[in-house]
Amino acid sequence: MNENKIDLIKLIQMNFNTLSKGQKLIASYITNHYEKAAFMTASKLGETVGVSESTVVRFAMTLGFEGYPALQKALQQLIKSKLTTVQRLTMDEDLSNGSILLKKILTADIDNIRMTLDEIDFDTFSKVVDAIRNAKRIYIVGLRSSSALAEYLGFYLNMILDNVNVVTYGMSDIFEQLLKVNTEDLVIGISYPRYSRKTLEALRYVKKQNCNIVGITDSLISPIANLSDYTLVAKSNMASFVDSLVAPMSVINTIIIAIGMRERAEITNYFTRLENIWQEFNVYDNTDKTD
Repeated sequence: MNENKIDLIKLIQMNFNTLSKGQKLIASYITNHYEKAAFMTASKLGETVGVSESTVVRFAMTLGFEGYPALQKALQQLIKSKLTTVQRLTMDEDLSNGSILLKKILTADIDNIRMTLDEIDFDTFSKVVDAIRNAKRIYIVGLRSSSALAEYLGFYLNMILDNVNVVTYGMSDIFEQLLKVNTEDLVIGISYPRYSRKTLEALRYVKKQNCNIVGITDSLISPIANLSDYTLVAKSNMASFVDSLVAPMSVINTIIIAIGMRERAEITNYFTRLENIWQEFNVYDNTDKTD
């Protein structure tokens, strides 16, 4: 069996009904938590789901693997490459049912936030906040699906700080926008599966300039984690053709609020002036709709 090419999650689902009770527990756990299972020994996986180590080994062989190490290798490869869009579309036919879809997606988002909260390094988070506050200039790089996160972070940081630049596709090349980075600057790289090659190239460039890098991504084995001085992991597991950005958005919100609380006096003055401008130019609808 070619562990590098196999659609592992689909394979598990296809064989699910033929598995023993204990093997079904393993299958369910791997399907929902493959990022954790990929680095568990057979003994640890069995302990986690409540079955014996031998049951885990038989499970791997039932799926066609020579043993558990081969299954583990396939799991780790799955994490590295994630799933293609087509594979995600065919993974779960239940998602075509509206009521099941709503419950399953919202539950997945809740699980992502819960896992993020359980696993995030609070010391690293504090260091990231300090690094943002102390940087001479801040560059935010997030492309493709991560561009929404990058723009959101840049929008609010620009309300607090005056040295924030969001690097985007546009009139000037990405590398032209990063040309002046130096050791006093900070680059925040945001990358989620399937990881943008251009984001990785940009971070490799600033790494060579000895610029500090903060990575916001889904795993410590994400490609940008190896390039980052500080890595904040926010989960994005989703059995669909899109990744969940709820947890990373929540982490980004927390970064913004943490910096805002440390710059309370400055942003209070800023928003006081901004409210006057909004009111003067009718930026928001202030129509009294009460009778």
